[in-house]
Amino acid sequence: MAGSWGCPHELNGVCQKVNKLPCDPGMKGCVLHGRYVFANAEKNERLREKQARQSKIDGADHE
Repeated sequence: MAGSWGCPHELNGVCQKVNKLPCDPGMKGCVLHGRYVFANAEKNERLREKQARQSKIDGADHE
């Protein structure tokens, strides 16, 4: 089963939120950036950093 979505900030292929740049889901500044896992590993850097910080916090809570 395939899924699809539409970004409310995309209008005719242009991002209305990020300086009118061509829409590239997950690009820096995108509302999806750092919140979801993408097939393009470069777009997952912020998510990995966020998860690493959370792991540190969780580990410190158990000490």
